Amino acid sequence: MTAKIAYDDVEVGTELPTQTFPVTRATLVQYAGASGDFNPIHWNEKFAKEVGLPDVIAHGMFTMASAVRVVTDWVGDPGAVAEYGVRFTKPVVVPNDGTGALIEVSGTVAAKLDDAERTVRVDLTAKSAGQKVLGMSRAVVRLA
Repeated sequence: MTAKIAYDDVEVGTELPTQTFPVTRATLVQYAGASGDFNPIHWNEKFAKEVGLPDVIAHGMFTMASAVRVVTDWVGDPGAVAEYGVRFTKPVVVPNDGTGALIEVSGTVAAKLDDAERTVRVDLTAKSAGQKVLGMSRAVVRLA
């Protein structure tokens, strides 16, 4: 695959399409099976509350992966992401109400880094229940 966004067509301040990702208890069970992370804070409400959490929470890596989908969908090639990192600031609480939680992610081109490499830095904002759940969420992306 190749990035479908051209470096010359992007300016600092370019906004990526915002996306919302639903998270249910079933999503967490599926992710646990795929990742091998069966920590009970992600599926056992009683245990999560006993250790001081408000309820079951989404896996941090699931939240991180969901957020970067805004970048990969925009650029059209997951391999175009050269670097990606976040800080986990708040958990995504997933109630057992049939609806679950939403992760709302927006992104902006914050810098054009290297003309020769055709790279840009995209800053992401990820929120759930009105609270920022990731901090310093940044991806370096190689464009066409």
